[in-house]
Amino acid sequence: MVDFPRAAQDIIEQDPTDRVSYMVSSPPGSFLLGNGMLPAPLPGVHPVPGEPLLYNVTIEGRPMRVALLEVDYGETNAPQRMRVQVAKSLAVQQRITAELVADMLVPLLLLGAMLGVLVYGGISRGLSPLKRLQSQLGDRRDQSLTALHPIEMTQAPQEVHSLAGAVNQLLAAVRRSLSQEKRFLNDAAHQLRTPLAGLISQTELAQRETDPQAMQARLTKVLAGAQRSAHLVHQLLSLARNEADVNLQPIDVAALAREVAREWTPRALAAGIDLGYEGEDHLMLAGEALLLREALSNLLDNALNYAGAGSTVTLRATLERQHAVLEVEDNGPGLASDDLARVFERFWRASDLPGGCGLGLAIIAEIARRHGGQASAALVQPHGLRVRIELPRVAGSAPS
Repeated sequence: MVDFPRAAQDIIEQDPTDRVSYMVSSPPGSFLLGNGMLPAPLPGVHPVPGEPLLYNVTIEGRPMRVALLEVDYGETNAPQRMRVQVAKSLAVQQRITAELVADMLVPLLLLGAMLGVLVYGGISRGLSPLKRLQSQLGDRRDQSLTALHPIEMTQAPQEVHSLAGAVNQLLAAVRRSLSQEKRFLNDAAHQLRTPLAGLISQTELAQRETDPQAMQARLTKVLAGAQRSAHLVHQLLSLARNEADVNLQPIDVAALAREVAREWTPRALAAGIDLGYEGEDHLMLAGEALLLREALSNLLDNALNYAGAGSTVTLRATLERQHAVLEVEDNGPGLASDDLARVFERFWRASDLPGGCGLGLAIIAEIARRHGGQASAALVQPHGLRVRIELPRVAGSAPS
């Protein structure tokens, strides 16, 4: 006998739209009560007494969920086992799923659309300063690169002041580079015009000469003019190269100065000039050896050209107030005191002697500036000239 409580029957029959079936069998599989069409678990699945087992089945074309529970009863000497199965259709679950989709998914989609509009509006509003900055830069599209003026911070939006500052730095670098190139071309065109014209005229005169001695004199002038042009081109290229950024590396400028002095000693001896070195044995600083060698060579070249035979030229490398000082002093005729302010100007010459082009000291000043230092000139008593370069010994002190 199976006692089927009324309360259990009310629970099973509570929802008329949701089909519920049950079956009681004892021993398991031997129908006692309910719907005899409920299938047993899949083969190989062995329920454990007292533990519920859940599985899905299809009854009359309807998917259903089955809960199975086996219990032991009876006497100890005559044990028995009963299986209870309750199958519930998935209609309610499907209806609840549809209701959840309708009640939650649609509002979420609408909320997502609204958030998308808000985010798009916020991003557009945040990018509006960049668009205004873009329009300001676009208005300069037809301008010459050399006429690109910095962006006025009063016109740039507050949000992009840092970006405008970076753009201004880039524009300044572009203008500076273009200005250097333009200045180099102007200097080269201006300074090469006269010697090239002289070469052409001397060559034409030499072609018309019939006297071998006169032709030799003309060719000598052609050679001198060609040498002066070559020296001028070398100086112009050195000046253009020195205006680029320098790569600072630890170097011993005292050893470099002694090496340069040895290289110029044969020329000094040929000119009858006493060339010597004074100063430190070792003096380290952050610099570029190639440019500093160029500066020292220009200092010695300038001194040997104008000091005159029988004079003394001294190259020094000393340490003063944590600055490395490179200087060349001679006891030649020197300069007038009024000319000291112009010695570092491009193409300015205090002497009409051949061989110079007025760029040597300008190159020296530019090299000193690129190393974060400075160049200066002073008169020596009773006569002579001293040109010195002061360089900081701290790495990274060169201007950008």
